[in-house]
Amino acid sequence: MAGVPVAVLTAALLHAIWNALSHAASDKAARTVMINLVYTVCGGLIACFTPVPDGAAWPCLLASALLQAVYQVLLLQAYRLGDFGQMYPIARGTSPWLVALLSTLVLGQTLPPGQALGVVVISAGLAGLALADGLPGRAQLPALSAALGTGVMIACYTVVDGTGVRESGTVLGYIGWMFLLQGPVLPLLALARGGREFARRLRPDWRTGVLGGLLSLAAYGLVVGAQAFGDLATIAALRETSIVIAAVIGTLVFHERLGRRRLAASAAVLAGIAVLQLA
Repeated sequence: MAGVPVAVLTAALLHAIWNALSHAASDKAARTVMINLVYTVCGGLIACFTPVPDGAAWPCLLASALLQAVYQVLLLQAYRLGDFGQMYPIARGTSPWLVALLSTLVLGQTLPPGQALGVVVISAGLAGLALADGLPGRAQLPALSAALGTGVMIACYTVVDGTGVRESGTVLGYIGWMFLLQGPVLPLLALARGGREFARRLRPDWRTGVLGGLLSLAAYGLVVGAQAFGDLATIAALRETSIVIAAVIGTLVFHERLGRRRLAASAAVLAGIAVLQLA
């Protein structure tokens, strides 16, 4: 469908913004929990007014909820230990080629040569952004491990949701139940560990947390909707162009250095997008 690239690129913009909000939060754990509370409320509302997904989609929904919870824990750890400008590209840049591999091996999808070239070029550009400041040192290994683990989780839930939404018979119903199932996991864990003390931590910055939750929900909702119609590997590659946007945000907002290498890598990502569109 012609609208798929537009939807995915819009999702990329929203995704970069909400990740920047999460990185900037003084209490990143509280911000993540607030985002998940937004998932729960909005997912419940969507589920109330849309058809229930077919039975074949429920294993994917349950697996997606678990994968998303692990993803958020790893992302939180990566942002706590590393710089936004490096952790975000590593986390997001790991997933496009993994999605291409998984969709081929698990789902039997094949990419035409032109699209495969676009995925490779975008992935190379993303790797360049991630390593623009050089190879991480030993002190950065914990942050790097968390970021790479995040990328693996992104690839896994992308393939799971891409499969589930096509089996569901209802795109909006799948999206609603997906957020409703994953939303309560981290808030319940935080409540069990921190009780009322953690609940008080949600209050100071709740408005920005709600905004981040709405942006995140809209971003991934657009992606899942696109996955019902488009190729998973191509969508994954287009979605991770949010890294270019994040590099700009890191420079303008967090005063992180952009430099020639990041500019060249960003140009490679844009070239890959052009290849995908021409293919």
